[in-house]
Formats: sequence, C-alpha cells, structure tokens
Amino acid sequence: MAPHDPSLIVLAGGISSRMKLPTSTGIDDELKKQAAERTKGMIGVGAEGRPFLDYLLYYAREAGLREVLVVIGERDHAVRAYYGEQDRGNPFHGLTISYAVQTIPPGRVKPLGTGDALYQALSARPDWSGGDFIVCNSDNLYSIRAFRMLLEDGAPNSLIDYDRSGLEFEENRIAQFGVTKKDAEGHLLEIIEKPPAKHLEELRDKDGTLRISMNIFRLQYDMIVPFLKECPLHPVRQEKELVAAVTRMAQKVPRSVKALPLKEHVPDLTYQGDIPKVQEFIGKHFPASLW
Repeated sequence: MAPHDPSLIVLAGGISSRMKLPTSTGIDDELKKQAAERTKGMIGVGAEGRPFLDYLLYYAREAGLREVLVVIGERDHAVRAYYGEQDRGNPFHGLTISYAVQTIPPGRVKPLGTGDALYQALSARPDWSGGDFIVCNSDNLYSIRAFRMLLEDGAPNSLIDYDRSGLEFEENRIAQFGVTKKDAEGHLLEIIEKPPAKHLEELRDKDGTLRISMNIFRLQYDMIVPFLKECPLHPVRQEKELVAAVTRMAQKVPRSVKALPLKEHVPDLTYQGDIPKVQEFIGKHFPASLW
C-alpha cells in the first residue's frame, strides 16, 4: 500500500454490552431487538432500516476515503451479510470493504479491547506496512470535516481534539471521555481518562478550552504496531485500549502525535436511549436515498 492511499479502519468487534441494557425511551420493539442482538453499527436507525454504519461510511467516502477495513467479532454475521461476504474487496458505493476478525482469547467471554482490535487488524494486513490509516469507532458519527482534517494534516500521527463545549451530551456523559493534555505547540502528551473535576482547570488549553478524544486517529502503521503489541491491560476492565497505546507512543516518541482542534457535536450510539437522538440527527443531515 502506498503511504498516502486513503484508508479507514472501523472498530466494530465489541459485544455492545451497554447497548443491550433495557431503556424506557420510546423506541419500537424491532429496534430494541436489534439493539439486543446486533453490533451497534448495524442497528437500523435510518430510513427503511438503514444501519448506522452506512452514515459513517458515507461521510468517510465524501471526505475522500476509499478502502475500509471493518474489524468484526467472531460471531458477527450481520456486517458481512450487508456489506459483502468476501474477506477482502467487497465493492460498496465507491468504497472497497474488507474485514478483520477480532478473536476472543481462551478463558474470556469478551474481546480484549480496542487496542487488541487494531493490533489484530494490522497483523492481518502486513501489506499496509509503510503507510498510514485512519481508525475510528463504529458507534460515533464523525463528520466529513473531521476525516478531511486528518487526511490533510502533515504530522506523523494525529487525532481530532474535540472542544467539550461543542458536544450535545449531558455533563455526566461528557465527563466519561478522555481529556487530552498537549504541549504548547499542540502535540499530544497524554489522554487522561475521567480526570477528577479538581484537575480539569490545569488541563485546559491556553485559550481556556477543555478538549477530549473521541477515538478517531490517523496513525502510521509501523510506529503504532509495537505499542499496540505491548499495550498493558486496563486495571479495571482488563482490556487493551487504543488510547493507552497512543498515549504511550506520544510519550516515547515526543511530538509524534498532533492534536487537531475541532468544535462540533459527534452523534454517539452507546445506549438504547441514544437511538431517537441519532434518528433525529440523520433525518436532518442526510438525504433519504443516501447513496
């Protein structure tokens, strides 16, 4: 793969345990059934049951991305049934869709986290060595602008650094996102998970803005792989997390990750209660026919 070929990795291998929690919000029985059975990206939140992932891929295509590698779980058949059964090279409205399967280690009932998902994906694609890629969650609807910012930035690695005040979530939810700490020139020093409120003031940018990561990065294959491989388990969740690997890389290779500031809302599909809000956003911002 040439170093600047536009490519995207979508992390969709989790078991979506929070989405399976019942809710009292007004969603129909079919969507509740999908929320309990499908990976979040395949929940039919759009017109005529169009899955959430379609909208993310539409934005990615409009930004200039063409090759997509979707990381799926061992028991996930919905993604292949919709986007194509071949392991590689499924054509989809100007995109090429391929898959990497995130296996579950013996003795576990859940996958080993986002860091492990990306490591398994890159291990399956040694032909990508020497290039870079964008990686993101499958349950966030990142904008065309966000994708283009990453594609156009010239730093070795980068992430979108979201202004917390631009997110249209409840404050207790926003507090769950990792806060970014940068040097004076905007290079990432650390992504701090759920910092105590008393420490937030010292994490503000020089203009007073508090910024967070929502797990969308552009990364160099050869630089990130060693940090994914050696990523430690989270002490509570016992998972390898992508943010931990990126933080370690930023600390071991100073000035290697640029934080790109952006203020806008990012629709999120974590809980069943998010479904009506996502449906409303899609209805306002996307054409009914989409493709």
